[in-house]
Amino acid sequence: MEKIWTELYEKAKAVQNPREISERIYAGGVAAAIESTNGKIYTGVCIDTSSTLGICAERNAMFNMITNGDNEIRRVLAIMPDGRTGAPCGACREFMAQLMQGKYETVEIMLDYENEKIVTLTELTPHWWLE
Repeated sequence: MEKIWTELYEKAKAVQNPREISERIYAGGVAAAIESTNGKIYTGVCIDTSSTLGICAERNAMFNMITNGDNEIRRVLAIMPDGRTGAPCGACREFMAQLMQGKYETVEIMLDYENEKIVTLTELTPHWWLE
């Protein structure tokens, strides 16, 4: 496995910090790290709310990337509450596909860090409506 995946895992783990922010907001159950195509790493955590105002860790990391001037994703890793890595949800996949339209098939996603299982966004979500 490439060293970058270890770096992404460690950076995501470093920000996870699950905690109750208020009676209605819980943050950090899931953490994500994204490598942009220029090699920079951006992180984010999920923010769960009592309504639909929350955000997934992966999109939070992508928003952080966009805020800091990058627009393209190379790799995505998300750590779930149980410490294992997993696939982004449908909303995150949709955002990645729209962000990377015409080249989203190149985005690599760590499905299982322990077993070194990596897939592309296209493999994870074939026949996207943007094709």
